[in-house]
Amino acid sequence: MKKGIHPENYRLVIFRDMSNEHMFLSRSTAKSSETMKWEDGNEYPVIKIEVSNTSHPFYTGKNVMLDTAGRIDKFNKRYAKKK
Repeated sequence: MKKGIHPENYRLVIFRDMSNEHMFLSRSTAKSSETMKWEDGNEYPVIKIEVSNTSHPFYTGKNVMLDTAGRIDKFNKRYAKKK
């Protein structure tokens, strides 16, 4: 690996899957203004994610429709044929 190109300010962050409320603690450099108490009693920044390994169809084996914020409608409107 090249030296000096990787960030050095990694910190513990809670990642929260918004589709099923699953949370896990990991290291990240992502910024967040929200914080939450973790199981160990400490408070950590929270990063909200839409899909994680507990909600992705590849890992769950279930085909679940995830339409967050009307993504399908936005796609259809953007690429609809003009009349």
